[in-house]
Amino acid sequence: MSRIPRTQEHLKTGFTAEAVSAARCRAYAARAERDGRPNLARRWLRLAAEKDALAVQLLEAAGQVRGEDGDLVFAVSEERYENDVLYPKIIREVDEKTADVLLQVLTAQKEHLRQMEALRQALNASRGDVALPAPAEADQGGVAGAS
Repeated sequence: MSRIPRTQEHLKTGFTAEAVSAARCRAYAARAERDGRPNLARRWLRLAAEKDALAVQLLEAAGQVRGEDGDLVFAVSEERYENDVLYPKIIREVDEKTADVLLQVLTAQKEHLRQMEALRQALNASRGDVALPAPAEADQGGVAGAS
C-alpha cells in the first residue's frame, strides 16, 4: 500500500512524465542545433516549454509549490539527498563510463546546492525580493540542465 494518497501519486506521476518529456525535448533541441537545424531546435524548445508548463501545473495541484523559504527548504533537502545518497549509490553500481558522467553531474549538483544555500541566505536577509547575482557568479553553473 502506498504511503501517499492515490490522487497525490497520480499528480506526481503526471509531473514526472511531463518533466522528463520536457527534458527530452530540450535534449532533442540541443542535438538539432548541433546538427545545423535551428528551426527544428526552436520547435523542440517550444514543445519543451509547453511540457514544463504542464509539469508546473501538476506540481502546484499536488501542493508542492509553497513559496519562498518553503520551496528552498525542500529544494535544499532534495539536493542534499541527491548529493549525499542518490548519486554516490548509483555511481558505485555502474560501469566506469557511466560513473564518469554521473560524477560530472554530481559536481554540478554540489554547485547547485551552494547556489540554493546562497539563495536561502539572500532571501532570509532581504525585506522583499532577492538581488540577482553578479554575471560572473551566475555563470558558475556546471552541467547545463542538471538539477
